[in-house]
Order: sequence, then C-alpha cells, then structure tokens
Amino acid sequence: MESHLETQNRDVLQKSFEEMISTLPKENCWGYSEDQYQYQGFWFTPRFLRGALSAQQQFQAQPTDIILCSSPRTGTAWLKSLTFATITRTSYNDSTTPLLSKMPHDVVPFMEFDHAQFSTNRHLGIPLLATHLPYSFLPRSIINSGCKLIYICRDPKDTFVSLYHFIAGRCKSQNTQPIQLDEAFELFYEGVSLYGPYWDHVLGYWKASLERPDKLMFLKYEDLVEDTVLYLKKTAEFMGYPFSSEEQQQGVPENIVKMCSFDNLSGLEVNKTGRHREKENNIFFRNGKVGDWKNYLTTEMAQRLDQRTMQKLSGSGLNL
Repeated sequence: MESHLETQNRDVLQKSFEEMISTLPKENCWGYSEDQYQYQGFWFTPRFLRGALSAQQQFQAQPTDIILCSSPRTGTAWLKSLTFATITRTSYNDSTTPLLSKMPHDVVPFMEFDHAQFSTNRHLGIPLLATHLPYSFLPRSIINSGCKLIYICRDPKDTFVSLYHFIAGRCKSQNTQPIQLDEAFELFYEGVSLYGPYWDHVLGYWKASLERPDKLMFLKYEDLVEDTVLYLKKTAEFMGYPFSSEEQQQGVPENIVKMCSFDNLSGLEVNKTGRHREKENNIFFRNGKVGDWKNYLTTEMAQRLDQRTMQKLSGSGLNL
C-alpha cells in the first residue's frame, strides 16, 4: 500500500508531467481519440509519455534484471513468451505455465505502466520487464546497473502493416473511424507513429549493441522466424539461463519453441477472448508472418519505404 507521502509525491509528479506535456508539439492522427505528442524527437500518446517520464524518475534497475525492448508490433509478445518460458522452465512445464492462462503482456509487465509492481516478479525469480521506450529514454539506472537488454526489430514494411491493423482494430472496438491505410503510410514514412520515427528507435539500440555487446543483444524478427531454436539458445545463453546438453538432448528448446509458436499462442482461449488494458487480447495476435506487407502495400509504397530505410540506416552497418 502507498503511504500518504508517496501518494502526494506521485500526484505532484503527475501534475508536473501534465504541465510539461501541454507545452509539446502535438498531432491528432492515426485515428486516435487523443493527440500524440512529440518529446525529444519521438511521438507518444499522453498515457505512454506519462509512463515513460514516471519510469525515468522512479524505476531502479538491478544488475540481474533483463529488459526486453522493442518498438510496437515487432515481435514483443513472442519474445516475452520465449524468454519467460526459458527462464521459468524448471518451475513450470507445458501444462502448468502461466502462458496458458495469461497473455504474454500480463506475464511480462511493461515498465511504462507496471514498474512499481515489478518487485513482486523479482521475488519470484522472474527478472523480466519490457519496454517500448527508445534507448535514449531508458532510466539511467538501467544503463548504470549493468543489467541486460534484448532488442527485437522487424522489416519496417511489416512493422507498418502490423501497426496499422492493430490501431485500426482498436478504433473499430471503440466505434471510431479507422484511418485509411495510405494516410497512415504517409505518417509512418514521415516518422509520425507511436514511439516513432521507427528508424531512429532501431538505430538507438543498434548503436548501443555495438558499444555494449555483452549487455545488449540485438535480434531481428526475421532471423527468429527462420531459425527459432538457434536464436532461442543464443538468447538463453545471453540471459544467463543456458540450456544444458542434457536439456538439448531432451528437446527442451524445441518444446519451448512449439509452446510459444504463433499458432499455439493465438489459439489459446485467453488470447482469443481475454482483455488486456481495455483491449481485446486477439488484437495482439494478427498474423506473425514475414512478408505480409505484400498483401497491403503497392510496389511504389514498398519502394519508398525501402528507400527511406536505406537512407536512414546509411553508414550504420545495419540492414533491415
């Protein structure tokens, strides 16, 4: 329970956040009922920005924490499932894992919303926390503590299509008019999207992974799809939870991959009918396929986005 002083401090913080947010550049776009605000080069809804500022002020990382980082719609739920199942494999089996009854976003909390409750998970020996924050926004304690970060990114074309459908689905569930795809495309292309510009988000983590490869693992969604078992083993090693040779002979990594597959997770009752933060869980499980953009983008749109990606990533050594 919060003390009276903690409640007072939180209210003072929130008031200062509101005052600061009211001075920022804003856009009403993407079909959201509320404006999006630009802060330090990135775009946020007010709720996400308040959560980001609160985490910066209050979150205290520990060296054993593992932070899963991503821009929205790049494989976050899948990465949460794989890492959670790996870390808890001696506590749960295929029939007892919380992933059967809770969606991945409820099993691994988001720093922007749930960092205050995270200590409970730490006590249970589950040091996983997730964030959509750009690297430059991470609380200083994350960098200073030496805890580990895993970043996942995805082809910008698939990221855009997935983000568009996610937001359009949310609009429909709230009985508001979804934005047209070509209008959303122009916004994404110009960098006006949740936690965008997307390329800047990716580059922040990419550069950090080159500087601190022992602390930041950089994953591509497409690689994870192509050889999930290989990248799961690499991730387990990086986190400090490697699979023993006996576990590998018993097919433990393969079992985790099967349990956390898109088909399996999306077919679970909790992910078909449950709700997470006023959103229906099934909105988080749409397709999961590489190259789905071909069903939605014209050749010209795809070429424009590819050119923008090449231009933005030029000289970085990264290809998407």
